[in-house]
Amino acid sequence: MNMRHGTKARRAAGCVLAAVALTVSLTACGGSDDGGKDDADNASSSTPAKDGAKDDGGNTVPDTSQTLATINGSNGFQFTIHTAARDEGGFLTVTGTIKNTSGDRQSTPSAWSGRESQVRRTGKSLAGVTLVDKAEKKRYYVLRDTEGNPLTTMGISGMDDGATENFFAQFPAPPDGTSQVDFQIPLMPTATIEIS
Repeated sequence: MNMRHGTKARRAAGCVLAAVALTVSLTACGGSDDGGKDDADNASSSTPAKDGAKDDGGNTVPDTSQTLATINGSNGFQFTIHTAARDEGGFLTVTGTIKNTSGDRQSTPSAWSGRESQVRRTGKSLAGVTLVDKAEKKRYYVLRDTEGNPLTTMGISGMDDGATENFFAQFPAPPDGTSQVDFQIPLMPTATIEIS
């Protein structure tokens, strides 16, 4: 009889201990008491606003009144960079156009999308583009939103001969003293551009 009562007591103590541990775990993993307001604030504050006018396809329309650089790749793609502007939130947005000058329809290189598996799952993009601040010896990558999507033009998988597409890419802004950065596109030459 004592063994049966001892077993029941151990089981009851084990259940109570498990319930307490579960309660402590759930409390530790829980959010704030403001109904998830912190999560919403964090999502909105960590997602920078895209600068510039939008066309119907959601791409930033570049101001083509100036040209900062023209990059010609061996694959027939030509990048023309029109603006590199600092935003108030501490971001740098580069805009321009991509043109297929090859004479044939061309698929965009997968290297333009970058190597990160999280970004690759979002499809074709310009997430592999980088900026290099030689003075500060820093490389800047395209920003991501809270869901891992790159803050750059997406969905350009191929272009017909002579076709032109607008593009944008948003980066963390280099220090205010930096006025020039190198714009690097995978498989293409590097171009130095002025920051406005």
